[in-house]
Amino acid sequence: MKSSGEVMDIIAAYREVGTYRGAAEMCGTTHKTVKRIIERALAGDKAPGRKRRDHNYDPVANLVADKVKATAGKMSAKRLLPLAQAAGYAGSARNFRRLVADAKKAWRRGHHRGRRPAVWTPGEMLVIDWGDAGGGLHVFCAVLAWSRMRFVRFADNERAETTLALLAECFEELGGVPKVVLADRMGCLKGGVVANKVIPTADYVRLATHYAFRPDWCEAADPESKGIVENLVGYAKRDLVVPLAPFDDLTVANVAARRWCAEVNAVVHSEICAVPAERLAAEREVLTGLPSLRPAIGKPPITRKVDKLSCVRFGSARYSVPTHLIGATVAVVESDGRLLITDLATGEIVADHAPVAPGEASVADEHYGGPRPAPRRAARPKTETEKAFLALGPIAETFLTGSAASGNTRLAADLVELAALQAAHGEAALLAALERAVAFRRWRAEDVRSILAAGAGTPQVRPAGDALVLELPYVPTRPLTAYTLDQFDVLEQIGDAS
Repeated sequence: MKSSGEVMDIIAAYREVGTYRGAAEMCGTTHKTVKRIIERALAGDKAPGRKRRDHNYDPVANLVADKVKATAGKMSAKRLLPLAQAAGYAGSARNFRRLVADAKKAWRRGHHRGRRPAVWTPGEMLVIDWGDAGGGLHVFCAVLAWSRMRFVRFADNERAETTLALLAECFEELGGVPKVVLADRMGCLKGGVVANKVIPTADYVRLATHYAFRPDWCEAADPESKGIVENLVGYAKRDLVVPLAPFDDLTVANVAARRWCAEVNAVVHSEICAVPAERLAAEREVLTGLPSLRPAIGKPPITRKVDKLSCVRFGSARYSVPTHLIGATVAVVESDGRLLITDLATGEIVADHAPVAPGEASVADEHYGGPRPAPRRAARPKTETEKAFLALGPIAETFLTGSAASGNTRLAADLVELAALQAAHGEAALLAALERAVAFRRWRAEDVRSILAAGAGTPQVRPAGDALVLELPYVPTRPLTAYTLDQFDVLEQIGDAS
């Protein structure tokens, strides 16, 4: 940049020679610099106005401006380009997009929507929205407008049942219900639109009636009207999803969401310069109280009556429940590949089964007080002889069972004969004989008589591995000294003498 002295020298040199190049040679500069200084001096020391350059899209500029005005700035350059080319435009698409962008900017300068900042009232508004968290997860966000209390949870879908359940959980987290819940026109809550009036679904109306709030809706394609929750969705993605993703499962994701909400609600909010958790304590006083019961959300559960086998039938299969529920009605729900059975009276899950094929049964031993006992057909005596024989104890019942299983068709007559043997030999001897008969699998009365006749000298059965003790007869013994050589010599002398 030239100093004021150099500028005056250039002006004086130009006055002397009258040409730009001559003055430039005298002052040691370029003729362009001389020209710029002289023109500025002639204009009153002001920079001369720049001439507008011509563009190849100037012939269609009015056409573009008219189309942008007619479509309220909605028509894209891609749709306008064929019309401009038909009107004689021969330039590039990139250059044409600049023209359309300038035309839209000029149109918007004169057509502002006149928005004003929101003024929130305590206990008035809760704003909700869904966002895509990636990896099959969806993030549900809600903001209590006045206190800026934020609620974030994850789900694997955006169905109506999930949305209503999370909204109910949000009310419980806040400790009250606001007067209005504002949402965009999400398909899970919208039953239809007539004359720009949104018709909520029947389930949403039931939830709103139960919690005593009024559903409200944004204008179509107007996300700015709920920008307070749009900002929360973006904040949750940046500060929660991006640092911690991917999540192992939904439970881990929601644990992280609860921890994150507790953190952000306990620090000063940049917009209101206050702590949302502290503001909520004051706002909770004007919130509508929670109802005593949480409503049933979604399809009604499938109910079954517990039969006499302490089972319910579902999908042509049987599933056991605790025996104290026989005759009661329970709810059956399929969840995450499991079959959950709930007691309707208490709401407690009383059975958890893996689904089985039709015709099969899933039985839990703890529902019946322990594992299934082995089948046992107890002996039930009827005649006096049978009663007297079974009164001998377990060994008599074992003998009776084994004899019947062996096909002894004369068992009734054998019992009479065994009663006679008891009278002849005594109860103790008969029990010992019966025990030996059972050990050797001899099931007739004549076998027992033979054992009694053999007496106590018969060998007794011992379990494998036990020491076998035998009573041997007494045999006189001599010391080893009786077998020495001198003893043999004495014997030989005695023999010779004899």
